[in-house]
Amino acid sequence: MKRFYDDVSVAEADGGWQVALDGRGIKTIAGAAQIVPTRPLAEALAAEWAEQTEQLDPKTFPQRDLADYAIDQAAKDPAALAQKLSAYGDTDTLLYRAEPDEPLHLRQLAQWEPLVSAFEAHHAITLKRISGIIHQPQDKAALEVLTGQLLSHNIFALVGIEVMTSLAASLIIALSAARAERDAAELWQAACLEEEWQADLWGRDWEAEERRQRRRQEFLRACDFTRLAQG
Repeated sequence: MKRFYDDVSVAEADGGWQVALDGRGIKTIAGAAQIVPTRPLAEALAAEWAEQTEQLDPKTFPQRDLADYAIDQAAKDPAALAQKLSAYGDTDTLLYRAEPDEPLHLRQLAQWEPLVSAFEAHHAITLKRISGIIHQPQDKAALEVLTGQLLSHNIFALVGIEVMTSLAASLIIALSAARAERDAAELWQAACLEEEWQADLWGRDWEAEERRQRRRQEFLRACDFTRLAQG
């Protein structure tokens, strides 16, 4: 599709912020007004439109896609999304460790344990560490705290957390990354610990490396989206 607008702007609208093209407010794919909760997020959306050349490239609108999903789909039932994400806490990658006598366990202990301990302290909960892959349920009260924490985020931030959780296979990583003071790149690196371990052992495959790089970029974009949505 050819670029059909000249001016890109941001303005207040119905308690939030909206991108306008030549003065006309953007709508979602489903036709709803694309109103977001913070000006910084609206400005990020506007930047995607402003950076387009003569031909619009749908692949270069990742933040718009997340905003549309939040408005058109996730906003219908935020509680269901929060429950879905809290279930990740029950099988979180960072809680499942190698057996204590395995070399991998030492690396997991060094890189994951500080993150998990800080997460527990921040949320005033205790989580079980499991050796091996056999599922052991986490304490119900701890998962309820995490559900409440998820519901404290607006729907846009919750959607960003959903993307990060899925990519990292870790709610601990995603909720930690939602906090502006945490280093998102370091958190992503921790999420990739086992992949890096295998690559160090057996060598690196360029296709796998490309996939990991794409996932990293998606994670960091979702982290930006989450933080911008929170203001």
